[in-house]
Amino acid sequence: MIPVPSRAANAVALCLVAAVAGPLAAQQPAPFEFSIRNIMRGPELYGREPTEVRWTPDGQWIYFRWLPPGTDFRETRRPYRVRALAGATPERISETQLDSVGPLIAPGATSPDRTRRIVAYRGDLYLVDLRKAAVKRLTETNALESDPHFSSDGQRVLYISAGNAFSMDLVSGLIRQLSDIRLAEAAGASAAGAPGGGGRRVQGQGGGGPASATATQRGALEADQRRLLEAVRDQIVADSVRRHEAGLRDSLAVRPVTLRTGERVQSISVSPGGDAIMFIATTAAADSRRGNVPNYVTSSGYTEDIPNRTKVGDAEATQRIGLQLLPRGEVVWLHPIDGDTTPPDFVTPAGWNDAGTIAILVATSRDFKTRQISSVDAATGKLTAIEVLRDTAWVGGPCGFGCAGFAESDRRVYFVSEASGFAQLYTANVDGSDKRRVTDGAWEIFDVALSADKQSFLLHSSETSAFDRDYWRLAVTGGARTRLTKGEGSHQVTLSPDEQWMADLYSTANRPGELFLGRRGAAGSPLTTSPTASWLSFNWLKPEIVMIPASDGVRVPARIYTPAQMGAKPNGAAVIFVHGAGYLHNVHHYWSSYAREYMFNHFLASKGYVVLDIDYRASAGYGRDWRTAIYRWMGGRDLQDEVDGSKYLTATHGVDPERIGIYGGSYGGFMTLMALFTAPKYFGAGAALRSVTDWAHYNNGYTGGILNLPQHDSLAYHRSSPIFFAEGLEDPLLMAHGMVDTNVNFQDIVRLTERLIELGKTGWDLAVYPVEDHAFTRPASWADEYTRIFNLFEANLPKRVTTRTGKP
Repeated sequence: MIPVPSRAANAVALCLVAAVAGPLAAQQPAPFEFSIRNIMRGPELYGREPTEVRWTPDGQWIYFRWLPPGTDFRETRRPYRVRALAGATPERISETQLDSVGPLIAPGATSPDRTRRIVAYRGDLYLVDLRKAAVKRLTETNALESDPHFSSDGQRVLYISAGNAFSMDLVSGLIRQLSDIRLAEAAGASAAGAPGGGGRRVQGQGGGGPASATATQRGALEADQRRLLEAVRDQIVADSVRRHEAGLRDSLAVRPVTLRTGERVQSISVSPGGDAIMFIATTAAADSRRGNVPNYVTSSGYTEDIPNRTKVGDAEATQRIGLQLLPRGEVVWLHPIDGDTTPPDFVTPAGWNDAGTIAILVATSRDFKTRQISSVDAATGKLTAIEVLRDTAWVGGPCGFGCAGFAESDRRVYFVSEASGFAQLYTANVDGSDKRRVTDGAWEIFDVALSADKQSFLLHSSETSAFDRDYWRLAVTGGARTRLTKGEGSHQVTLSPDEQWMADLYSTANRPGELFLGRRGAAGSPLTTSPTASWLSFNWLKPEIVMIPASDGVRVPARIYTPAQMGAKPNGAAVIFVHGAGYLHNVHHYWSSYAREYMFNHFLASKGYVVLDIDYRASAGYGRDWRTAIYRWMGGRDLQDEVDGSKYLTATHGVDPERIGIYGGSYGGFMTLMALFTAPKYFGAGAALRSVTDWAHYNNGYTGGILNLPQHDSLAYHRSSPIFFAEGLEDPLLMAHGMVDTNVNFQDIVRLTERLIELGKTGWDLAVYPVEDHAFTRPASWADEYTRIFNLFEANLPKRVTTRTGKP
């Protein structure tokens, strides 16, 4: 055992500047080549932040996946480890070495006495002794074991394998099958071998049909056999005993459950006592149609199709959830939304109480407008609504559907809800009474969990500001919150086993995420440095955040980059960058999800452009009303925020609207098209990348909530889809799309291209990338695309060129 070092003697409070001088950064920086081709190398320059951060049980080591500065773009993250000491240097380990400690650091459920952890690792089960940091392998099978947890007494492990629930006694090693869920096809195939399905015929049960002379004759014959022959009488008694014993065995065995034809088990949740299960069964839509994405550049030399998704409004898979008391209970099929007997869009068990008598169930309705959190009585299957959240648009928020569980010795349930308009933490009794808001404010909770002793909530939130992400602690009974992280930016914390130390993935606006080590409530010291020394030598900005006055009176946040910040002379033009995803946060004090665009915006500013990056309506981080402002009209309020950004640039920087460019990818590409097609007087040119051009061709899960279904709300789809407004194109337009895009299919841009041809439009161009998916990976593709974007702006926006209105 390695002695525990004194972290207190080693930890130091360091500002972000220390990250530059951290481990692996002691290389002589070369002058940074500030060119499009160089910055589009992306992660080769700014690095790959650590992922999969895990502590060893003794708190001595932190394992993670990472790549050192300058690694080729083709490489994937490799395993590393670092001592949990300030100033320690990460060391590369092999996949074999990682595999040897994999079960020790894998996440899993903790025993009731908090001395052991059970994990599933590479499909097998392992028992981890947390006091000795020792691992014991429990299974080595071809079957996949998953979702292990301890029984309420800590004596057994409950887990899932081959679509059924099992238990393993940790003392004897005895494995018991707890459930017997069968596929309809398998059940049918095995019917001939079922009890009574074959074997010796029991005497006295022959014949059939209506009574007849033949039946009377046979009955008399059998009666004579019984009267005359003792061997026959003994055989009849033995058969009766066997039938009785078989009945007793069947009464003790697990009752089989046969699913519908085509139905499959998606997941199973086992109660801590192992005496009840909830399971979700899904049936694929029989008549749905999936598209194919043609792949033209292949090793075979032939075009090969990539199977793809359905389109919004097509038939979707259905699911239902069953509850069974083990071993012999009948299945109770639950209806998780009060008054709604249709299959839910989403349903999941969110946990059991320690006694295994009550479970929490979270479900959303098929129309996306209702989320219900319920308690389920395991004995009866009765559902009691804890919270029913209804939204006239669609339910959602940053915490998703997993932020729920039991608290206060299982007397209460906690959950995150947008009921106040912002994602906040609530608790309630299991019967739904005494609902309390534990946190309150115009900020968002991103995730929540219980501390090891279950006395505190630990959560990440934007309470500090809408532009920061911090880690907090508060008592489960409520009260004051304690901020555990320090420093402007984003903190994503993984606590040490004793919960006193933090492995903090910390980033700021001009530095990617790095792994920091710190004590709770104190500043940390860096353990990794991911960018190259050359990249670090450049003066990357922390963009100022400005508030744009919107036409409806709301102040809309935006990042701004100016020529003065880059030591350049203004060229009289400006560019608006539109982030993708719609529901994404990009105006903040931490590293951008759009790192290449962050650097490209610097490049534009260095060439004289003022650049705005706006968190338009529908962006994440600002509550329910901001999130749902695009309901039934994408390209409505969100686009108006971009138009208001154009007006802001004119009012504050004197930029003529015809000299304002706009660009973005995915949702940002869609917005660029809507801007040029429906609001051309506010923009002079645009680059639309991997754009949605017709929302009826996108997927169901994203689009169905925002626009309803196309067969039910054609107005929402028509007014939200650029292809219906293509006749409005007046300005130069560049479209760029990967040909093997499995998210926004290449077909989208092909259809719009044909529409532009049929309309006789000119001044547009289409750049295609034969080997790229939705997210480009090859630096050459990135460089080609962004060179084209820059050339588009240079040819049409600066004062040295003439605009379409003839203005010099």
